[in-house]
Amino acid sequence: MRKAAAAIALTMVAAAGTAKLAAGDHVEMHVTPQVAFAPADLSVRATIQTDPSNRAIEVIADSSDFYRSSEIQLDGDRAPHIAVFVFRDVPRGVYDVRAILKGRDGQELAATRTRVTVVTQ
Repeated sequence: MRKAAAAIALTMVAAAGTAKLAAGDHVEMHVTPQVAFAPADLSVRATIQTDPSNRAIEVIADSSDFYRSSEIQLDGDRAPHIAVFVFRDVPRGVYDVRAILKGRDGQELAATRTRVTVVTQ
């Protein structure tokens, strides 16, 4: 189904049993897989440091031919520590994947990035 191909699945996960961020780290990100065959499903796990000023987390997957993003609202220090984003059916390309933690009025509080490669079989 093509609607499913464009869908972004979003799941919030409770923080039980997760690793703590190091002092000064506000957001960490882990993307799997790092290399995949097209079309690929990319799973992005963002770990967010608890802070009352946290208002949103945005995750972006961007290549020269393709762009997809998703943003969820956070409820400050009451928000879950982990947000999982799934980008489905991502085509071939080299992707710059970014997680941006936002505060009030959308200002960037912290960001992290990594590269992912999706290849043709």
